[in-house]
Amino acid sequence: MPAELAVRTVDLRKVYGRHVALHGLSLEVRPGEVVGLLGPNGAGKTTTVKILTGLVRATAGEATLFGVPVTDPAARRRIGYLPEHFRFPDWLTGGELLAVHGRLAGMAPAAARGRIPEVLDLVGLSGRGGERIRGYSKGMTQRLGIGQALLHRPDLVLLDEPTSALDPIGRREVRDVIRALRAGGVAVLLNSHLLSEVEMVCDRVAIVDRGRVVRSGRLDELVGGGAEIRVRLDRVDGRALELLAGFGDVVAVEEETVVLAAEGVDPAPELAAALVRAGYDLHALVPVQQSLEDVFVGLVHGSAG
Repeated sequence: MPAELAVRTVDLRKVYGRHVALHGLSLEVRPGEVVGLLGPNGAGKTTTVKILTGLVRATAGEATLFGVPVTDPAARRRIGYLPEHFRFPDWLTGGELLAVHGRLAGMAPAAARGRIPEVLDLVGLSGRGGERIRGYSKGMTQRLGIGQALLHRPDLVLLDEPTSALDPIGRREVRDVIRALRAGGVAVLLNSHLLSEVEMVCDRVAIVDRGRVVRSGRLDELVGGGAEIRVRLDRVDGRALELLAGFGDVVAVEEETVVLAAEGVDPAPELAAALVRAGYDLHALVPVQQSLEDVFVGLVHGSAG
């Protein structure tokens, strides 16, 4: 029997007065999978996460965590959550803060005491748990936030901009933590504006725009199969354009350079041979693979507020 989906939403809709935040959003996250939730500001990402955590009720549609409706408190016992904006009582020490979150998560005090040093070490705060949070840097506080999300060994972790306050070393450490979670069978739903970070750790991405998932899939599926080829010839005339159009869509012509959008199998070798046979001098033929940023901007350009 297949494992229960960590996250499943079907036609999720949320209306605030006259504003429709979600228009039938459908999303799946499997155990042991890292999924990036991407979209411009106001796309519906935060609303989706609030529904999953029980902070907001959906107007319509279905949302479950491991097969349990998100409206059932039992569904939330298996998740850890790091919001984008959070504040901790700064008079507490890092260790005391984690102990509080352990109690909130239903951990036995002895289990929390044993787990806290492990978590502090995991997020790069080993030996700093006795210091008051008011003395923490922004990056240290961010690490502590990640720690509280992982303390009770959740099966699903929701991370909203987890590397926003971290330096390059800190971002790499968070990537390592995410990879370790995946290796341990933990599902991760990652919301980040740093598309390069998403490309490095996510198995799949779901791009949200105006309350809908407009594209989802594995990274290699999204950024592959749609490469552009820049072809520079000694001359570009009608015959050359007709020949090029047989290998893809001509999307731009810049003097002696033609930009061709090709689908499927790389046509570059056959294209080069055809141009030479037709009597053209081929000065350059450069495949340009699109990035996740290219896909993202192409789907949501002009919709950000």
